[in-house]
Amino acid sequence: MKHNNLFLESLSRESRSSLVRLCAEVDLPLKKMLYEPGVVPQYAFFMTSGIASVVAMMENGGMAEVGLIGREGVVGSFHLLGPAKVSTSCFIQLEATALRIRFADLAMIFRTNEEVRERLLEFVQEQAVSLSQLAGCNRLHDNEQRLARWLLTAQDRAGTDTLHFTQEFLAMMLGARRTTVTLIAGALQRQGLIQYQRGRVKILKRAELEAASCDCYQITKELYSSLYRNALYTAEEAAETSAVPVKVGVAEKAGLAMGNGGGAVATSGQIAVAGSAKSGSGNGRGAVAKKGSARSKR
Repeated sequence: MKHNNLFLESLSRESRSSLVRLCAEVDLPLKKMLYEPGVVPQYAFFMTSGIASVVAMMENGGMAEVGLIGREGVVGSFHLLGPAKVSTSCFIQLEATALRIRFADLAMIFRTNEEVRERLLEFVQEQAVSLSQLAGCNRLHDNEQRLARWLLTAQDRAGTDTLHFTQEFLAMMLGARRTTVTLIAGALQRQGLIQYQRGRVKILKRAELEAASCDCYQITKELYSSLYRNALYTAEEAAETSAVPVKVGVAEKAGLAMGNGGGAVATSGQIAVAGSAKSGSGNGRGAVAKKGSARSKR
């Protein structure tokens, strides 16, 4: 059975089954709170569509977004690392679906299953490194660059050219006033890069929007696209796809909208994965396998 969560897809069948059998499929409406500051959540979530927003909240009521989680990730993973209280909260910003698991069950498997633990730590590291990059971005880059970077990141997670975000949320994400959002979104629209109207943002020219963003986007995109690259498929799963056991980036396998959608070149002992997702800037290009590798069409 195939699941639309890249973390789960990166696991061996045995490890994946140990988690999925404890999960329930749930719909997550807009603004649904997944966890609150300082509280260990009752549930964790393997996102299968939509976007969850991780925000830092201040005593005066102000808040700023510090992370995005789409179908590559696990909401609640930071709480597994130790006893420190997690000061952020997380809620649904783009209507979503997920596989929900009791946090206590996930914590038990995290302690006892080395493969699950390694994959979760990999995801948490990607989130932490991205956060450190964005801390510098928020200090050094202007609002237009940051909005362009954020829209591209959101598209990568959502896998669609059209995003539904309110002006209020975009202002929170930038740490700016609504009037500022109106001005910079208007500037991007006049350049023909996006279409923005009544909480609906459509990316028209992805390549040009990438050029308008800061270099932080390329850095965080590489972190995202290489996530789970060392995931090892089992021999049983490989046999089902007429391939040898290989290591492959799950983001590449899924054909996510990562700019040009190009495939990877596999070395000996690996598998060449055709980039199949249609992104905002072009069609996916199939990968070419070097001698000694196997080709798989996904």
